Amino acid sequence: MWVKVQPRARRPGLGSVVPAANGPRLRLAVTEPPEDGRANAAACAALARALGVPPSAVSVAQGAAAREKTLMVVGDPVALAARLESFA
Repeated sequence: MWVKVQPRARRPGLGSVVPAANGPRLRLAVTEPPEDGRANAAACAALARALGVPPSAVSVAQGAAAREKTLMVVGDPVALAARLESFA
């Protein structure tokens, strides 16, 4: 899943889907700073909560040092797709 992470946000949480050059991205705001992987861990945990999967099921696949990331979610593809539809 492609996400655009906003570290050091005032209000954490999932936002809407925003357009990007490579395709749509889900906005994700976290309060943690982008230091020592803290923002990445917070982004993975927030997405896991939103999808109803354990935090260990979400990991950063690409873009660990960038705001635009690819997060990999392990789980039932049909159930995850249904939950992702609600974000759009």
